Amino acid sequence: QGPWLAALPDGRRARLRGLAALFLQRKAITPIGGLELDGAERCLLAALCCLPLLEFGEEGLHGWTQLLVYPEAFRVQRNHVDAAGVLHEWQDELIGESWEAGPLILSWADVMADCAEPRAGFCVAAHEMAHKLDVLDGALDGTPPLPREWQRAWARDFQAAYEAFCRQVDAGAPTRIDPYAAEAEEEFFAVATEYHFSDPATLRAEMPAVAAHLARLYGPPPFDPAPAD
Repeated sequence: QGPWLAALPDGRRARLRGLAALFLQRKAITPIGGLELDGAERCLLAALCCLPLLEFGEEGLHGWTQLLVYPEAFRVQRNHVDAAGVLHEWQDELIGESWEAGPLILSWADVMADCAEPRAGFCVAAHEMAHKLDVLDGALDGTPPLPREWQRAWARDFQAAYEAFCRQVDAGAPTRIDPYAAEAEEEFFAVATEYHFSDPATLRAEMPAVAAHLARLYGPPPFDPAPAD
């Protein structure tokens, strides 16, 4: 059932099971490259993808239909035309990817690594699902669809934390949060989501305002419920 599901209180565990059942009904889980997944493994994938939906609800499943699962990290071809009109092409090795109106893609080996060390600050399924939530309002910008007042506060607090983190990374200072979060606003949100589910104490210590917003969006972290006021 996976460490995150086991750590949830009964009511939230039942809610996650219900969301995972909807996921299995609505999404095609397609193993790639000779990978085979049994029923229990498919249920695990569905539950991990639905962790960020415990408070948000089934609306977070809208807009896509397929989960592709590679045996391990996979390569994708990238290209970019620069300002001078020169085409640059390269390959990236990824452990997960989320297409704006297409599939969610995961590396099974990395999902298993996350489950083996669930408090290490990584959860690739939650990271990619954060992107799916982010784009529901039509823009991949690090802000999921929220009520207007909350959205304003979110944008203010996330932007301030993101800019401060980027300054830290650009200065070459050591960071307790994965420096990949400095890549873009949407990656900052997705990486912070991983820490919410896998190392919330570090997230609260480093970025308390971000941690508070994510606790409101996702509910209390399974391993480390936020202390009572």
